[in-house]
Amino acid sequence: MKKIVLMVAVAACVAFASQSVQASAVQTSVENVMQDDFVKIEVKELPQVVQDAIAKSYEGSTVKEAYVAGTDGAKKYKVVLVDKDQKEQTVVLNEQGEVIE
Repeated sequence: MKKIVLMVAVAACVAFASQSVQASAVQTSVENVMQDDFVKIEVKELPQVVQDAIAKSYEGSTVKEAYVAGTDGAKKYKVVLVDKDQKEQTVVLNEQGEVIE
């Protein structure tokens, strides 16, 4: 009887320990996302090179929101796209219209 109680206690400890590890991993990733310094801009403020790259690579999608981060020569553009099925997708591009991250 003692062995059964001991096994149940050990199993409970193992189960709860794995859940706490998973919870802390999720929290860490959320903190990283919030550290981005993107500022919302109008869609028409996107450089033509970036607009052309989006039109070519994501044909049929429309730009819902646009954000910019960085300084001249090192700007990144985060663009929220909506496809024909109304699914949203976030893409990060550099000033040359190349997808990064």
